[in-house]
Amino acid sequence: MELTAVETAAAVRAGSLTAREATDRALQRIARSQAVTNAWQVVRTEAALAEADAIDQHPERSTLPLAGVPVAIKDTVPVAGEPLRDGSLATDPTPRDADHEVVRRLRAAGAVVVGLTRVPELCVWGVTDSRFGITRNPWDPDRTPGGSSGGSAAAVAAGDVPIAHGNDGMGSIRIPAACCGLVGMKPGSGVVPSDDRTSHWNGMSEHGPLATTVADAALMLAVLAGRPELAEVGAPGALRVALSTRAPAPMTPVAAPWREAAERVADLLRDAGHRVTDQTPRYSATLLTTTGMALWTTGTAEEADLLADPGSLEKRNRRHAAIGRALARRGHPKPKRREAWRARAEAFFDDVDVLLTPALAQPPVKAQAWSSRGWLRSVAANARFAPFAAPWNIVGWPAMTVPAGLDPEGRPVAVQLVGRPGTEARLLAVAAQIEAGQLEAGQPWPRTAPLA
Repeated sequence: MELTAVETAAAVRAGSLTAREATDRALQRIARSQAVTNAWQVVRTEAALAEADAIDQHPERSTLPLAGVPVAIKDTVPVAGEPLRDGSLATDPTPRDADHEVVRRLRAAGAVVVGLTRVPELCVWGVTDSRFGITRNPWDPDRTPGGSSGGSAAAVAAGDVPIAHGNDGMGSIRIPAACCGLVGMKPGSGVVPSDDRTSHWNGMSEHGPLATTVADAALMLAVLAGRPELAEVGAPGALRVALSTRAPAPMTPVAAPWREAAERVADLLRDAGHRVTDQTPRYSATLLTTTGMALWTTGTAEEADLLADPGSLEKRNRRHAAIGRALARRGHPKPKRREAWRARAEAFFDDVDVLLTPALAQPPVKAQAWSSRGWLRSVAANARFAPFAAPWNIVGWPAMTVPAGLDPEGRPVAVQLVGRPGTEARLLAVAAQIEAGQLEAGQPWPRTAPLA
């Protein structure tokens, strides 16, 4: 088993492992897995080794929290010297001059950027395919690793790197984390810098970590947020936990393995001393179909209008953006609808500290060229298998995915934890308790897929 990010950084700081050795191992793993997963848009072999050498010679290497840790960056933020393609031939292929702030923070902490990972075009969808190819789940290559951070999730689950950057506008960290058996967190609004002109989606999108352990996710989030205290995961204390296995979207069935995963975790938390009750937020019937759709499509339209060659967009995304423009002309998104949902969420959390739900409603869908199957087919597939994430982007609250074992087919299942703004540390503490409880009970917590 490869080292975690915490273990790698500690070894590099201590001098028992060099950053070059850690980076070279990652590059070797990528060379083995890429033909199966197609997780990587760019592999920065020579540049990454040069960065690793610089870490080994860094005069303050012993103080770097991510010293020598190989990391993947989702191809949706600028990385100096590399093109930002955002999964699209409509983007400018010119290499970028400077790093995005999240990349700068990772580098400053000692991380080595080994490459950029695949995304669906403009990060619109919960599956990862584009004209750059189909990205596959290392647990089951016939299935998607989710999206839009599907390349990052596949890279971590395959064991290429211990941690990866993602961003989440309607579940784009939590969905792939669930598909690939990873810990993934979307922090609340403003916790991590998110000043992008693109991929911000009306303020719904946040940058966050994908990792194989809670400690690694916490460490990466601490670096991204510039808040070192987040790396120290404490005990959560006794909390009021609401279990809800009903999907936010009407007439959306939840498959038994995903419902049962949430129920198992509820039992674990109840045994740990939390008060667990069955409660479901008052989701409106139009939360995802009207409020969410307006935010999603108008955000995409704004991004599409900044492209170098918008005519080169996939047909489904041209339609998606056109719907967004039409809605914008009619005054959407409507702030009152968003605020109405916020008021309902706040009322629900008056008596609740943490909401526990399944992370997905159905197993990951097939890995295929969804981009050629049309807009409506893509929307229907996304809505059916991944409805639980988007409500919390709409209000900008922190939420995360935590692994919860394997289904009868040997694929990961997972749960989602949600909290009020400012409770990232609490969610990490509960996640760590879930992780420890499963390990103590002998339940599977496989860090990487059998492919690795």
